[in-house]
Amino acid sequence: MNLSDVESQLSEFLAQTYTPQAVADLSDRFHRDGFVKFDSTSRLIPAGIVQTVHAEADRLIQAHKERRDLVLSTTGNTPRKMSVVKSEEIEAGSELVRGLSRSKVLLEFLAGITGEEIVPQVSDDERYLITHQEFKADTHGWHWGDYSFALIWALQMPPLASGGMLQCVPHTHWDKTDPRINEILCARKIDTHGLASGDLYLLRTDTTLHRTVPLSQDGVQRTILNMTWASVRDLSKALTGDDRWWEDPAAKAAQAVARS
Repeated sequence: MNLSDVESQLSEFLAQTYTPQAVADLSDRFHRDGFVKFDSTSRLIPAGIVQTVHAEADRLIQAHKERRDLVLSTTGNTPRKMSVVKSEEIEAGSELVRGLSRSKVLLEFLAGITGEEIVPQVSDDERYLITHQEFKADTHGWHWGDYSFALIWALQMPPLASGGMLQCVPHTHWDKTDPRINEILCARKIDTHGLASGDLYLLRTDTTLHRTVPLSQDGVQRTILNMTWASVRDLSKALTGDDRWWEDPAAKAAQAVARS
């Protein structure tokens, strides 16, 4: 898929689909909930492009997926149980995903919702992530993001009866030395969002505590592509803690020992 054609198609599609008032309404919702969903009745991306991205993700999963099963102290020992395709593999392996994440048309449209500039310059390992859940109890446990914004492509979703929904608590704060997630969950209302295959959603990741509801059975699949972007205020952040979990430092250390 030619990237200039994709950019042109996106520009025409968004201009025809969203009025200035519709964008303002989305902005109000985003600032209230930290979350805006684009579904079959209010698409952000033409269906054909979403289908092509899904095929790209499936190809990358087959070639590069790595299993993770761990807990993170910086998020109060919440679990990560899933397979992943890391950012570097996606960057090298998909020109389409790489182009969409830097799309001037897409970023300018989403900036109308966020009310601030969206900056694609983030650390190489955070730029993208594909997660694939397929076993009972697979989940991306409660967490925040280091950067402000993420666009999540819900490429394949299980039936609601099997779990996999997104849960959010907006307007919260991450202290990596004392995350106090259970205290936040007791004090605040949890928003639960059902998703269908092909949906996308924009998330304010640094101030929205969020997780995926664990899968309740084997044999269903949940696959997402995460594109991460910064705000201007994020550019001076120092990234610390054990939350670079997708890199699996233990596995890297074991590989280094095996090679020595």
